[in-house]
Amino acid sequence: MTPAAREAIEKSDVVVGYTVYVDLVRDLCGGKKVESTGMKKEVDRCRLALDHALAGETVAFVCSGDAGVYGMAGIMSEVAEEHPEVEIETVAGITAACSGAAVLGAPLIHDFAVISLSDLLTPWETIEKRVRMAAEADFVLVIYNPKSKKRRDYIDKAAAYVSEARPWDTPCGYVKNIGREGERAVVCTLKDLVNNDDIDMFTTIFIGNRQTRVINGRLVTPRGYRGI
Repeated sequence: MTPAAREAIEKSDVVVGYTVYVDLVRDLCGGKKVESTGMKKEVDRCRLALDHALAGETVAFVCSGDAGVYGMAGIMSEVAEEHPEVEIETVAGITAACSGAAVLGAPLIHDFAVISLSDLLTPWETIEKRVRMAAEADFVLVIYNPKSKKRRDYIDKAAAYVSEARPWDTPCGYVKNIGREGERAVVCTLKDLVNNDDIDMFTTIFIGNRQTRVINGRLVTPRGYRGI
């Protein structure tokens, strides 16, 4: 959490968010109204926040990571489109790509692409194309939402697509529960991502490009300074 995000919560009258994320900041919510909803209630959460704002209250709409990266900043703006009088401020956070990379070492030193494997809002055909094209272009890949109870083999499919453009022994890594209790990082290969029951929805995966190496146990993508 950035200091600006903490300050925004502290200055708010109301805190709104997904139940799990609200619980993570419960210690900052003393004396405030707290509104939360479960999964797949994103629009309802936005409407709750908007209703409180229209009533003249200052609302902190809590997301995980960065609200502008797979977060709620976009849909909140859409829901409030007919109310330009409501001031909306997006407070920067730290998305899993950046915080997870710091845990693993330095895998994002060169160009990279962030792709979610969740097909709840994006057709799988589109996701497949993005993974294949990014792999072919030799981007380091950061994979969000790699596996769920209903999508057990999605990361296996993604790894297979990447293997068409780079070898199975490509250095990779993943981090579970980034910045939370139980945080754990694993450095591995592309092949190790397949049939891996350790990977879940709270895991962020990093797939190296053709230059990525493991240096003293750290996942590192050189940018090429030593060749200048």
